[in-house]
Amino acid sequence: MSPSELPIFCENPYLSSYSFPHTLKLPSLRNAAPLLIPPLSDSADDNYVESHQNLSNLQLIPNGFSSNLTKTSSKRVFIQDPPWVSSLFMKNLLFRSRNKSGVKIEYQEMERRKYYLLRRRQIKVETEAWENMVEEYKELEREMCEKKLAPNLPYVKKLILGWFEPLRAAIEKEQKSLRTKKHKTAFAPFIDALPADKMAVIVMHKIMGLLMMGGKEDRCVRVVEAAIQIGVAIEHEVRIHSFLEKSRKCQRRDIVDESQGISSKEALLLRKRVKSLIRRNRVLEVQKLVRNEEFKSWGRDTQAKLGCCLIELLTHTAYVQPPVNQSADSPPDVRPAFRHLFKIATREPGQNLVKRYGVIECDPLVLTGLDRTVKHMIIPYVPMLVPPKKWKGYDKGGYFFLPSYLMRTHGSRQQQDAVRTVPGKQMQKVYEALDTLGNTKWRVNKRILGVVESIWAGGGNIAGLVNREDVPIPELLSDDLEVVKEWKWSVRKAKKINRERHSQRCDMELKLSVARKIKDEEGFYYPHNLDFRGRAYPMHPHLNHLSSDVCRGILEFAEGRPLGKSGLHWLKIHLANLYGGGVEKLSYDGRISFVENHLWDIFDSADKPLNGNRWWLTAEDPFQCLAACINLSEALKSSSPHTVVSHLPIHQDGSCNGLQHYAALGRDSFEAAAVNLVAGEKPADVYSEIAVRVHEIMKKDSNKDPATNPNALVAKLLLGQVDRKLVKQTVMTSVYGVTYVGAREQIKRRLEEKGLITDDRLLFSAACYAAKVTLAALGELFQAARAIMGWLGDCAKIIASENQPVSWTTPLGLPVVQPYFKTQRHVIRTSLQVLALQREGDSVEVRKQRTAFPPNFVHSLDGSHMMMTAIACRDAGLRFAGVHDSFWTHACDVDRMNQILRQKFVDLYNIPVLENLLESFETLYLALSFPPLPKRGDFNLEKVLESPYFFN
Repeated sequence: MSPSELPIFCENPYLSSYSFPHTLKLPSLRNAAPLLIPPLSDSADDNYVESHQNLSNLQLIPNGFSSNLTKTSSKRVFIQDPPWVSSLFMKNLLFRSRNKSGVKIEYQEMERRKYYLLRRRQIKVETEAWENMVEEYKELEREMCEKKLAPNLPYVKKLILGWFEPLRAAIEKEQKSLRTKKHKTAFAPFIDALPADKMAVIVMHKIMGLLMMGGKEDRCVRVVEAAIQIGVAIEHEVRIHSFLEKSRKCQRRDIVDESQGISSKEALLLRKRVKSLIRRNRVLEVQKLVRNEEFKSWGRDTQAKLGCCLIELLTHTAYVQPPVNQSADSPPDVRPAFRHLFKIATREPGQNLVKRYGVIECDPLVLTGLDRTVKHMIIPYVPMLVPPKKWKGYDKGGYFFLPSYLMRTHGSRQQQDAVRTVPGKQMQKVYEALDTLGNTKWRVNKRILGVVESIWAGGGNIAGLVNREDVPIPELLSDDLEVVKEWKWSVRKAKKINRERHSQRCDMELKLSVARKIKDEEGFYYPHNLDFRGRAYPMHPHLNHLSSDVCRGILEFAEGRPLGKSGLHWLKIHLANLYGGGVEKLSYDGRISFVENHLWDIFDSADKPLNGNRWWLTAEDPFQCLAACINLSEALKSSSPHTVVSHLPIHQDGSCNGLQHYAALGRDSFEAAAVNLVAGEKPADVYSEIAVRVHEIMKKDSNKDPATNPNALVAKLLLGQVDRKLVKQTVMTSVYGVTYVGAREQIKRRLEEKGLITDDRLLFSAACYAAKVTLAALGELFQAARAIMGWLGDCAKIIASENQPVSWTTPLGLPVVQPYFKTQRHVIRTSLQVLALQREGDSVEVRKQRTAFPPNFVHSLDGSHMMMTAIACRDAGLRFAGVHDSFWTHACDVDRMNQILRQKFVDLYNIPVLENLLESFETLYLALSFPPLPKRGDFNLEKVLESPYFFN
């Protein structure tokens, strides 16, 4: 019985997400002793990954029960998935308890045991992925040898199995070669750090993974990218491998000592020291003692050299052969699967030097059908089965074994140093916010996953899913020069579309692969970390709530809470918001009326999503809309709608949130009203206002003489195409520093979607003109925001002109250093080719420091607002998830979250943000002079508390 099918015994929304009834009154049995399960001998500290003795000692227990297993087993085998006792069976067990305290203790023991079993499974997932894949290929090889037949395998596994043994043998030969230590250090460092079979699997999977996700290069992956990724993956596995090998040796030593009756003084002292540190919660020191040394990073040079050596071995050992369709007399067409070659880099304007770069090109046969078998690739960072480790430092938190870092610094030394050296007390709120996000428990919505799977199996191309078929390559029908020219252009375009589709199909397969693996789990968690500006992201990259509509539709809260009266109200509004098409800009009453007028469509969508009228497919976010239809249909068909339990996250989104932050900084009343910082009868729509202004400018231009004004014809062509959607993305990103080129590309994509302009040159001209007009309209309407952006840019220019990066501290205490430095080329010689690696230089990029500072500063403020809201929601007993400027909670808790997020916004801007920033600049750069703060208005921030559409 799945959790979703269990009866609901408890309606208290503030209880935790267990399926077991909390308030059930249980009869007691006379003379029945409490059933207490012996505690497991795991670590006392919730952040301490298995002790070295226990880790090497985990044996395979088929049904979750122990048996007489010898301690000398050399293999690392963990407890298999336990046959979970259903909630109802647990309830029956508790009838044996005499009193309520017995029930409580017994339940806690069961939950504790369940947690540790899940924790062991999580550690197995993190540490055993590559080893399990090695064992699988070895087993397949044994099967082939015994049966003299090739097993029936998915395409990608068939390829890799054919390459596995030759590559393994080549790596083993390299490891045993009599080359000098100096030669190995120069060309193959750490080649013997892992067993050859494990290295072979890592190399093959990494190369195939890069080819799957690549869309920019045609069947190619750059050598430098592939080499570093392989090197990094091997380094991560070496860390785990070496730790577990030491654990094994330590275990064997203990056995020898016990058999000889020897108890060494050093071992006793070490045990005492470890126990003492565990009592004082000094987890990292315990781990260092167990490991006996701290692992130092290899560095990019070493990673690249090792990666290149292994790639070279792969190119020499991997072959493909097309299906046999030639005559028996002709030799078989066996050819290399991968080739190393050089490509010419695209020249930049004014560049005379021709640059070449190395690539690994795969044979066309390698890519055939690859996107249909992506699910067989290894995905290391999957959602966690237990809550992540609490954050306590730069590399202290998140996953148990997989490398986890608080911030994605992308190699910026100064940003890393800033985060490493900041006092832990200053970062406490940041840690708490990330822990709150990481402790939100999710599960897969199986009904939505089933619908997605059905559409995908049918070829996709519905509800935003990519088409699973390629577009046909046009044929040349004439030798006419103009026709040939057009044909070449259309071939390039078709190939580009097919590369993009291939990449999107692979991405979709990865998402579905993760969903299939975790769909039967009671729940899972997403560890979160930050980008350098302080915005939070899940560390798992594929199936997460920051991703596309299909991912958001598949995911829901694991904990359900009864809707209540307000929850039913918000569920209807949420459905209207997801439907979109302008409905989300109606008043709340208007949105509820829209839903009530479409109840028949909603019921039909919920009951027959694929065989009915499929109204949900007309929504802007179809899969999320379908999930809301199902939940609302269930509630309205119930005899007591308010008691129906909902797992659906309800979103409250900011109204052009970047401009909301600028309006609060500038206290400008007009701009505050334009972005819903003040109450109104219905939401103000800044995108529509800009669209109206753009239309006015274009109408004026269209009436001009085309002979003197070349934009007149384009303006006339665009008049009927200007709407809210055309300008929305450009307006939204304008406060985040969108350039003219970026705006042009955004508008060009919208015009392509409309399909009214088919000529590519005319389309480009129209996008250029529309981008200029949109940016001009923005400058007219948001002058106060422009003034603050200009002031921030001027300050950044002054700082960067002194060859200093712009740095500041967010209101929550997070230090931020802009990572824009001129890169230095660092050349290294590898066995494959000479590689030019990029390193962070000592000179800052002045222009980038200036243009990026205004959007980065605002991002750091919206990140602070989200984290402040997350902590306050946790303290109020709410479940919370955040997607930058979109805050999510249960339907019944939306009213409370709305109060919290408004109060936290007011709290944030009651701090003198710009004054503090200027003061920090003047303190940090004593010799520099900064311009005065821009003039600001007198808008009363308290009005935000009364604005119903501030977030809606």
